Amino acid sequence: MYERKLPVEVECGLHLFMEVLNGKWKIKLIWCIHLGINRPGELQRQMPKASRRLLDTHLAQLVEHGILSKITYDQKPFKVEYTLTALGETLIPVIESTAKWGETHREVLEPLVGPGNKADQ
Repeated sequence: MYERKLPVEVECGLHLFMEVLNGKWKIKLIWCIHLGINRPGELQRQMPKASRRLLDTHLAQLVEHGILSKITYDQKPFKVEYTLTALGETLIPVIESTAKWGETHREVLEPLVGPGNKADQ
């Protein structure tokens, strides 16, 4: 298993938050599962630019951190679903608030991070 070279800083709540949600697709995964998209294939279709391996890694990390629960059905074909835990549900207002902030400041932010921006190249 991968072992970090630098210790995780968890002396404040913000560091804990960033450690749990660090990853390009984690917030979108949480949001999609909140909306009822809970099977790995469905999640992959919502995020076609993310590799299945990366999504599986993010899902496993979110399960490990107690944000998601994984349900494996004993049937053929194999079936897996993810649901938000009570802890995961507490992130929904945070994500909604963050999305609202993004929409409120879209006019300023979009030219800075949108297509053709030097940061993307």
